[in-house]
Amino acid sequence: MTHEFRTLITTAFTYNQQQQACVMASVVALDGSSYRKPGVRMLIAANGTMTGAVSGGCVEKEVLFQAQEVFETGNPKMMTYDGRYRLGCEGILYILIEPLVVTEALYNQLSTAFEQRTPIQICAYYSRDIEATQHYLGSQVQLAAGAPLLLNGEETQTTPAENTLEFKQQLPPIFQLFLFGAEHDAVQLGIQASQLGWDVTVIASPKDPKTEANFPGVKSVLHLLPEEAHQLVIDEESAVVLMNHNYATDLNFLVNIYDKQPQYIGILGSSKRREKLFNELIDYKPDLDAEVLDRIYGPAGIDIGAITPQEIALSVLAELLAVTRKRDVPSLRDKLGSIHKEA
Repeated sequence: MTHEFRTLITTAFTYNQQQQACVMASVVALDGSSYRKPGVRMLIAANGTMTGAVSGGCVEKEVLFQAQEVFETGNPKMMTYDGRYRLGCEGILYILIEPLVVTEALYNQLSTAFEQRTPIQICAYYSRDIEATQHYLGSQVQLAAGAPLLLNGEETQTTPAENTLEFKQQLPPIFQLFLFGAEHDAVQLGIQASQLGWDVTVIASPKDPKTEANFPGVKSVLHLLPEEAHQLVIDEESAVVLMNHNYATDLNFLVNIYDKQPQYIGILGSSKRREKLFNELIDYKPDLDAEVLDRIYGPAGIDIGAITPQEIALSVLAELLAVTRKRDVPSLRDKLGSIHKEA
C-alpha cells in the first residue's frame, strides 16, 4: 500500500500547486469482509477526479457524493457503506473523509522518507458514529524522527476525545525489484512489476545503450559491471532476478550481491544451470549460509506452462509475490526434469 499512498501524496501536491482542493477517503475499519481492507485510500479532487479506489468499484460513487460535504464545510466526516445489501462482500466499511493539504514542506519531507526507504506510520482518528461531531477526526503521519505531520494543512493538532478510535498503519519502504539483464524479457517483467506499484531498476551492461525509454514503467536503468553491484541498496523489501542470458555474468553478479538481504533471488534458465551456479558459488564461499540458497529460486517462476515473455514475467512475479506473502505455490525450482512438456 505504500506505493498507493505515495501516488496520493504526489497527486495532492500537484493539486495544491494548482490551488485546487482535494480530500482523502480512508477505510479505517471493517465489519465482515470486503474487497479491500482497512488502510486503503483514495483521493478526490474538487472537480470530481478520483485517484485510487477503496473497493472494486462499487463504493467510489457514494464516497464521491459524501465528499461534497467535506468540500463545502472544510470539516472531516465519517461515512459507512453496507455491502451486505448491495455487494457480495458481506461487510460494512467505515470510511474517513478529510481535507488533504500537501504543502511543499510536507511533500519534501514525505518524498525524502520514500527515497531514503524509511518506514512511515499513519495514524487516523475516527468514530464509528457517523453523526458524531465531538470527535477529532483526521490523519497524521509519523516519520522516524520529529513530530507528527498533519495532513489537513493545520499547524496544531486538536486533542482527540477519550472515546475517539485510532487506526494505525505501518507502511514499509516501497518494494523494489532489481532486474540484472536488459533484454526483451526484462522489458515485460519491468512493465508488469511496475503495474504492481514496485520500483523497478534494470541493471544493464556499461556497453548497452539502452535507457529508461526502452523499459516502460521502470524507475531507473543503471549500467554496472558485476563488481559494482555491491553499491546497490538491496534490503529486505527487495527482490532480484538474474536474467542476463550469460552464465558467467549472472554468476559474477550473484557473487557480488549474495550477502545482501532480498526476500527473493530468481534465476532464469534450467535447473542444471541453477545447480552449476550453486556449486560455483559455494566453491567461492565455502561458509555460505544455507539461508542464502533458500532464497534463490531457479528456474524462476511457478509452474503454469509459461512460454512467451509476457507469460514468463507473470509466472515469475506470481512466485515472487507468493514468497513475500508466505504462500505455498508450485515453484519450478521444485519440479523434476524439464520445465516444459515435451512436444
